[in-house]
Amino acid sequence: MKAAVIVFPGSNCDRDVAVALHRATGTPPAMVWHRDSALPAVDLIVLPGGFSHGDYLRSGAMAARAPIMDAVRQRAAAGVHVLGICNGFQILTEAGLLPGALMRNAGLKFICRPVRLKVEHTGSAFTRAYQPGQELHLPIAHADGNFFADDETLRRIEDQGQVAFRYLDNPNGSAHDIAGVFNERRTVLGLMPHPERASEPDHGGTDGTAMFEGLVAALSQQA
Repeated sequence: MKAAVIVFPGSNCDRDVAVALHRATGTPPAMVWHRDSALPAVDLIVLPGGFSHGDYLRSGAMAARAPIMDAVRQRAAAGVHVLGICNGFQILTEAGLLPGALMRNAGLKFICRPVRLKVEHTGSAFTRAYQPGQELHLPIAHADGNFFADDETLRRIEDQGQVAFRYLDNPNGSAHDIAGVFNERRTVLGLMPHPERASEPDHGGTDGTAMFEGLVAALSQQA
């Protein structure tokens, strides 16, 4: 499986996710600068966490209009898997690749701590290595993680099984306790918690490891 990590000014988790991908695949991912206009041939594109462009305007709003995002949209439309973590999730909603929006946390404060999640759906390359209903412990670090969508959109993503993860102790006020959502094809996933920060024992937990291992197993079969 070949992967690429998109690097924006202000990204601070690009190396973290690159290390997790290298550990899972045995091959370092391509690091693609936001001003590039082309992507290499890859099976997975990752938009990492951080504070792209200093979170000016809205979190992810400027990054969603970066030159590389045209290529990301084209690859996503062609079925290439795309993972957005934290700021990457914000970018995916701003780019129209995922429904909803990420607003300021309900408590209006930055939150940095481990949280408890429940796995909602395992019918995707991202979640296939988990069990339905499995409880995970992953860290969050965000000020704008409050998932919002109008009632019609919430009904649609619930009915179509697009909720990937829910908070068990909702830290930010997200609608329906949503921590992560898929697109309709379940080939694009955005989530606020950081699986790459829980992918080896030295992190204090390894609940994120299965996401990367599941992706390798699923996408290697497609290659």
